[in-house]
Amino acid sequence: MSVLAPGTPAPQFTLMTQDEQPFTRADLLGHTSVLVFYPYAFTSVCSDQLTLYEEVLPELAQRGATLYAISTDAVHSQAAFRHELGSSIAQLSDFEPKGATCRAFGVLHEHGHPQRALVIVDSGAIVRWSHQAQSTSELPGANLIFDGLDAV
Repeated sequence: MSVLAPGTPAPQFTLMTQDEQPFTRADLLGHTSVLVFYPYAFTSVCSDQLTLYEEVLPELAQRGATLYAISTDAVHSQAAFRHELGSSIAQLSDFEPKGATCRAFGVLHEHGHPQRALVIVDSGAIVRWSHQAQSTSELPGANLIFDGLDAV
């Protein structure tokens, strides 16, 4: 399975925010979204990745992009992870049914967690750029996000 290719409409999905509110495909409409699929909260590479991305949020906002972090962790774990990192990045839980959205985006690992992947979706909810890391231990640098935005 591989991440959705550019030109593919984003699938229908429902995730839960760290505040236990539904987040759906409709929430992607009207702005550019950067979806960051990460394996697990409270792991070193995931912590480093979200800390790095937190630093570039102002630049992403200047480009009109909103970043969302997605894992199969439970909402309460994500909220605690976000708090521990001091992060403002919205956390979206793919816990119930576990991995359904990750599967729909082509990033569900055979062990039930997301592959480390980045997906840029335009204001019409069409995938415009995507990247899947070779392994879950690979941290995709922020430069990849900016390269993806430039390609859009």
